[in-house]
Amino acid sequence: MYVRKMSDTLSAIVSSTRRGQGKPALYVGLAGEAPRTPPARISLAGVDRVELGRGEARRIDHKKADGADLATVVLADARMSTQHARVTRLGGAWVIEDLGSKNGTWIGTQRITRKPLVDGDVVIVGHTVLVFREAGGEDGDLDGVPAAIIPGLATFSSILAERYRELASAARSTVPIQITGETGTGKELAARAVHELSGRSGRFVAVNCGALPGTLLEGELFGHKKGAYTGAGDERPGLIRSADGGTLFLDEIAELPASAQAALLRVLQEGEVVPLGGDRPVKVDLRIVTATHRNLEADVLANRFRADLRARLLGVDLVLPRLRDRREDLGMLVTALLDRLAPDRDIAFSADAVTALYTHDWPLNVRELERALAAALAVAGARIELNHLPAAVGETEPLEPPAVLVDTSTLSPEDRELRDKLVASIAKHQGNLAGVARELAKDRTQIRRWMKRFGLTRDDAGD
Repeated sequence: MYVRKMSDTLSAIVSSTRRGQGKPALYVGLAGEAPRTPPARISLAGVDRVELGRGEARRIDHKKADGADLATVVLADARMSTQHARVTRLGGAWVIEDLGSKNGTWIGTQRITRKPLVDGDVVIVGHTVLVFREAGGEDGDLDGVPAAIIPGLATFSSILAERYRELASAARSTVPIQITGETGTGKELAARAVHELSGRSGRFVAVNCGALPGTLLEGELFGHKKGAYTGAGDERPGLIRSADGGTLFLDEIAELPASAQAALLRVLQEGEVVPLGGDRPVKVDLRIVTATHRNLEADVLANRFRADLRARLLGVDLVLPRLRDRREDLGMLVTALLDRLAPDRDIAFSADAVTALYTHDWPLNVRELERALAAALAVAGARIELNHLPAAVGETEPLEPPAVLVDTSTLSPEDRELRDKLVASIAKHQGNLAGVARELAKDRTQIRRWMKRFGLTRDDAGD
């Protein structure tokens, strides 16, 4: 066991060295019993050891102790022990160890006694989540929500914050802005923020180019004269003219058909639009913001997107990260969504629900998070349990309570053999119940029943 732990530690040191010399940080995220508690960042720059424990109120202290730089982090979490866990710098790596706490220290769904931390690890102590990052602690500690460089877009991510600064600086110019990111990452929210910062007096008009049928798209964008086509019973100015003096946000611009691409190019080149069925151009003053989850350069090479239009759209690029790549922001996002969805309700989360929120991959990103919380709030009372979350989000191993001691001498020979087999499998798979279930050819519900019957937990993996 000692050899395996030392090997893990050395691997973490090598891995940390390869990834660079960023200043690491611990981020205090969602607190299950008090989810509206502001987040915090503890910089690990210059720190040798972090002591984690329970207290009356949150406190982050730094001091010298035994020649080492010590950070003491006290959290108001009733499920934590007074001396709960310790994080220690070992060369270029950080190692976390449980100090015999009552409710354990967890990395994701695995209860640990001692383990090297890797970038992005989700650590659960008591009812509170900590996220470890190898970089981000350059600016020291931060107790509370970071300042929003762009309205409504606060982030702990130093890389994303820098991109927001660039975006805010470019907002008052006429340079085109392209926002790239997966579905649900907040592209329209960022585009609206650009408009608010631009100082333009006109409207913000958002168009989803992929949602309108090709037969209607050009008429909706460029407007049309009465009788321009079948069904055009009256004259319409179109969305581009509606955004005159303001900002036109073209979401999923890669979905524009070729004819609409040519007409949009004219708008950008000449600053004018010709409605369908018309022969006179109309001047427009626009700020263009586009968004896509596609690679436009690849589309240009494949002749799916005009190279000259792509050139006209070049400017400032903002790439929005996936939610699973910015878990340090998750607690802050959950709090903001609770304030919007249930401003007058006192809500708590079970430990299982907190774990599910932090271990789910969120393929639909912030939009999926919002819908998951809305669904849970619709059926939950004052406490959101794991079963209140959508099934896809809840597909995580629940945190089992500490085991009840079982007198194995009272077990039958068959039960003793089954228990030994179960213990060996839990140790082999290091507490991963999916692996145990596969090896024993049983579903996880049955595995959990056996574990409860024999007084076992995933901690019996032997860490």
